[in-house]
Amino acid sequence: MKINTAEFVISNTDVSKCPQTGLPEYAFIGRSNVGKSSLINMLTNNKKLAMTSSTPGKTQLINHFLINKQWYLVDLPGYGYANRSKKSVADIQRIIGSYLEQRLEMTCLFVLVDSRLEPQKIDVDFMNWLGKNQVPFAIVFTKADKQSKLKTDNNVKTYLNTLSEQWEELPPFFITSSLNGSGRDELLFYIESINTELKKK
Repeated sequence: MKINTAEFVISNTDVSKCPQTGLPEYAFIGRSNVGKSSLINMLTNNKKLAMTSSTPGKTQLINHFLINKQWYLVDLPGYGYANRSKKSVADIQRIIGSYLEQRLEMTCLFVLVDSRLEPQKIDVDFMNWLGKNQVPFAIVFTKADKQSKLKTDNNVKTYLNTLSEQWEELPPFFITSSLNGSGRDELLFYIESINTELKKK
């Protein structure tokens, strides 16, 4: 897939105010400092599309970007920020939950995971929640350039083995680097293949 246009459309905290165009939406979510904004900018080949910051957790809204005027890329607030107040955490959880549970256009959720880390309970719990609520998702392992390929492959294998303890069928997964662009073509091809199938229905 070649991305010709990527336009910011709207930011909000209310799922009812999301675009009412019926176009498929591919949402991205992850914990603090996982590299979500950098990945979005890499995918769209636009370094200024999503805000990147040295302060993790800046995304606190549902952000819609229209891609090629055919589908939306949705930047969701992250989860698991220890330095937020209880009210702020509750607000973020409400925003995420309402979007994932109510938004019919949400076609696939990409859950970002730092490829350098061992399986984190908060990520595994979140994925299990997605499974129980029948939310379609794929895993995106980020920052693969920060370590050797062997280390990345071993960490991914450990992660998938951990998920296999509770999952009979594992979700799709991608290994990416926002620095060198690896995984970009595979991820965009996956989105394109889903869009192609949707058009047939």
